[in-house]
Amino acid sequence: MDENIFIGDYEIPPGKRQRLELPLARLFTGTPLGVPVTVVNGRHSGPRVFLTSTLHGDELNGIEIIRQVMSRLSAKNLRGAVIAVPVVNVFGFVHQTRYLPDRRDLNRSFPGSKRGSLAARLAHLLMNEVIQQCDYGLDFHTGSHHRSNLPQIRAELENEAIRSLAEAFSAPLIIDANSINGSLRGAARNVDIPVITYEAGQPLRFSSSAISEGINGSLRVLEHLEMIEPSEETSPPLPAAEPLIASKTRWLRASRSGIFRLATNLGDRLEKNQILGEISNPFSSKVYKIRARHDGVIIGYTNNPLVHQGDALLHLAEV
Repeated sequence: MDENIFIGDYEIPPGKRQRLELPLARLFTGTPLGVPVTVVNGRHSGPRVFLTSTLHGDELNGIEIIRQVMSRLSAKNLRGAVIAVPVVNVFGFVHQTRYLPDRRDLNRSFPGSKRGSLAARLAHLLMNEVIQQCDYGLDFHTGSHHRSNLPQIRAELENEAIRSLAEAFSAPLIIDANSINGSLRGAARNVDIPVITYEAGQPLRFSSSAISEGINGSLRVLEHLEMIEPSEETSPPLPAAEPLIASKTRWLRASRSGIFRLATNLGDRLEKNQILGEISNPFSSKVYKIRARHDGVIIGYTNNPLVHQGDALLHLAEV
């Protein structure tokens, strides 16, 4: 039998599903605000995995991914436990913005502090009540600031446990990327908890393809960890192709201001000097071609055609 799980004032025994709320803060109106958590504590022993989303309040795809993954889990049959926090940054989520009210980036505030800023307190709460109770983690994100991302996993591939999670998830692209100081993934890595980050889609939008990739990848990870039984009826389909592996990415930036017209799509393979789009002055017929500076794959781009000199246009990976 697995053990009871303790989160906040709640105790979840084996074989139970529990929806709870972690008290976080009070608004200046006195209204309490909490972080919603769903726990499925399996009847049988096994690993504990956390699923987190919306550390940035405008990144929504992970909410639907987690909802659908959790709906397919049964405490009666699950080995181990899954702890899901679909909306971590509840402040940003309510206001449809990336940041917290203090303008801090939650995903640069880990492991947090009990007496620090609002971001630090939220990071500390999640770290102590959820992350450090788990053996593995999946963290869901989208592009930011009007940008779309190709479904991709970001992970430190030199770590065998992390690499096995990334390969089991089997997103179209795996980026071998060191964790950033202050990120959830980095803080978990520092306490030897393997975590991979799934990036797909754009903020404040649902993408059916990004959500589908996320659901299938998450279920493949749970199967890989032997937490759920594979079956012909419920197992996620195998990916159509082996994931591409990238060790270097770079942004192609606007050389001048104007209106940007994109001439390519996410996932397209590129050759050096290939035309990717053009920039023009809205009052002139003169256009300036944007070309690839090296071979690679498009893994992200801006959706906003109005650009200033130096703005990020396309995110390219060398594979």
